[in-house]
Amino acid sequence: MRLRSIVLIVASLFPFGAQATGFESATIPTSPPIDIGIWYPSSSPVVTAVNIPFGQALAVDGEIVGEDLPLIVVSHGNRGRMALHSHTALALAKAGYVVVALTHPGDNYQNPLTSPFDWLVSRPADISEAIDFMLSDWAHADRIDADRIGVYGFSAGGYTALASAGAVIDFDVRVRFCRDNPQEHTCGDDADGIVAPAAFYPQLRAVTGDPRIGAISVSAPGFSYSFDREALAEVTVPVQIWSGTLDETVPHETNGALLAANLPHSPDVHVVEGAGHFAFTAICPSSVRQYDRYAWNIYCVDADGFDRADFHQVFHRGIVEFFNSTLSH
Repeated sequence: MRLRSIVLIVASLFPFGAQATGFESATIPTSPPIDIGIWYPSSSPVVTAVNIPFGQALAVDGEIVGEDLPLIVVSHGNRGRMALHSHTALALAKAGYVVVALTHPGDNYQNPLTSPFDWLVSRPADISEAIDFMLSDWAHADRIDADRIGVYGFSAGGYTALASAGAVIDFDVRVRFCRDNPQEHTCGDDADGIVAPAAFYPQLRAVTGDPRIGAISVSAPGFSYSFDREALAEVTVPVQIWSGTLDETVPHETNGALLAANLPHSPDVHVVEGAGHFAFTAICPSSVRQYDRYAWNIYCVDADGFDRADFHQVFHRGIVEFFNSTLSH
């Protein structure tokens, strides 16, 4: 009886059974253009040799399988890239989702912006552009259920998901918080001097709150102390929050916990014991240790006793279960 229950649970999470995962790379022709990766359930033959830069064996440009598939958009952290969340994209695709992961132009590892006011506006706009592309211009757009769309975001991508769901960051709230909490990593040295340009809020409000988004999941959600109840009032979709107890970049107490307290509806909150900031990103290839020891120590090394691979199984199961329940008809 116990074995049968386990089988049924697995079948519900991964409804298509053993099959390949398809993958396409594309560029959305916006200005500037947005590079994207697309993972999806595929009926093409399973491949075993790694064949994409993310260390995955996928059916590149393979045949898609399924109808009315839900869509998840993935947003990386500040100065990141889509590769850091390829593991989450793959897990969702194996569970029957179409997943589009972005490398945000102007806020990525190759091209960081100098002003946060630029990417605070451009990031949620990128999410809407990706949804537009997937529903209209993607070759398999007719396979997507436009009524089941979610967003997953990490760190600054957590901000992005919140903004896409209707949150409007309040810099007055941020300045007051940072004056009282100068140790907060993301406050920086300029906490007292940041004043939003006159055009900032009209531009931000023009790109926040995409009504097509039905649920969001965020991990280590950056700048969450910048949202009070009023700033979050329009976030009415279900929200899932993941935080790590050892995250010094985005501590739970001043970010995830405040976010949970100020949202209009109670979110699904997971506080992960022993997890640091980058525990939510993909496991680094061993080559990173050889050519960039500095990056290895920051992004790749977890606390003693914390197994990132084991955690990711729990993490991805939780994300899949959340979107399964919140994006269902």
